[in-house]
Amino acid sequence: MLTTLLKPHKSKRTRTIPLHLVLVLLITGFLSACEKLPRGPYLQNPSSDSIVVRWRSSDATASTVEYGIAENALNQTVTDSNQTENHELTLTGLSPGTEYFYRIIGKDGQPTSTYSFKTPLAEGDQSAFRVWIIGDSGTANQDAKDVRDAFYDFNNGEKQTDLWLMLGDNAYTFGNDAEYQKAVFEIYPETLATTPLYSTIGNHEVLSFGGSPYFDIFTLPTAAEAGGIPSGTEAYYSFNYGNVHFVCLDSEKASRATNGAMYNWLISDLQANAQDWTIVFFHQPPYSKGSHDSDSSGESHMTQMRENFVPVFDDYGVDLVFSGHSHAYERSHLLKSHTGKSDTLTASMLVDDGGGREDGNGAYEKLFSQTQNGVVYTVAGSSGKISGGDLDHPAHFISLRELGSVVLDVSSNRIDVQFISPGNIERDHYTVVKY
Repeated sequence: MLTTLLKPHKSKRTRTIPLHLVLVLLITGFLSACEKLPRGPYLQNPSSDSIVVRWRSSDATASTVEYGIAENALNQTVTDSNQTENHELTLTGLSPGTEYFYRIIGKDGQPTSTYSFKTPLAEGDQSAFRVWIIGDSGTANQDAKDVRDAFYDFNNGEKQTDLWLMLGDNAYTFGNDAEYQKAVFEIYPETLATTPLYSTIGNHEVLSFGGSPYFDIFTLPTAAEAGGIPSGTEAYYSFNYGNVHFVCLDSEKASRATNGAMYNWLISDLQANAQDWTIVFFHQPPYSKGSHDSDSSGESHMTQMRENFVPVFDDYGVDLVFSGHSHAYERSHLLKSHTGKSDTLTASMLVDDGGGREDGNGAYEKLFSQTQNGVVYTVAGSSGKISGGDLDHPAHFISLRELGSVVLDVSSNRIDVQFISPGNIERDHYTVVKY
């Protein structure tokens, strides 16, 4: 039986059979031996000892996943006998920071290809890991594919992509199931099968039945399954990965008021946080002069995230904030206490007015012992398209009307961030170091 491992590897060519015949034989064997799924598999809700595997089958069947620590030794099995087309199984008893191999057993006992993933690092582990971040990627067009391929070229199979964040508007125009099929599952099948994915909800997802397809598609933590404080909702949540605390907020449907449930939960969550780093992500940015203007009276969500939540980020030592919504790339200086419109920015609000570049005027430096060290805000909403705006917000060090995605590398007391455009071109980079 032929199985394939969905990760870069070298193959051997035969010298006795023409290459085109070898390819025909391989493809024929693959199609006959492996179950073909209309959706997935995709990895959700990871912790250091568990992960959720989801997929969709063409017929209603039982759910079975075989897995293990070697491709040729898938000696553990989890099964749900209920017949369904939309499958969701949790693999448990895993070890942190460990590579596992898995395959799905489909109709008539046919297996899928064999895939692999790496479990999250244990909480507090300072080992290095990589995060891929995309925003407003849901166009399902060549632009989205070019951004995807630029990251693949940049990564080049040499470094594990450990975590994947989507910043909302993952599927245009309404975020319904069919649009998700085209914009997510048919664009990123390789990454979905091998890299755990977290998402925040965007304004376009809300257009489809209040976001119900979005919540049906994703399995997100509600009970602090991977750290943090239970939120009781998939709309906003937190989790730990190594020495980083990640927080997802809902800038769309949840109350953004200072007496709202999300605001109160966030403060409790950050008060309990003891990780070295804190990274927050949500859809609508507090600072933007892109296709959406955060100064505009019509952008109440952006205004409320800035006026109400930025002070919390400052007070509780948040390090980085990522958003989408505006279809451009905008990245701030190291910033604090800026809650007004762009014309209220003062020099005292710039903790460091440089670019945070070690090959320029130096990395941004912060202290573990202090909370109000400043925050770097990034708008990364150009992973599927680019559009208007003046791109002149004074809080930003750099603003680009270019397609691309963000690559974030964490290593102990430093974080390196790069913005990669099609053609595998680095268009921005900065470093934050803590002492």
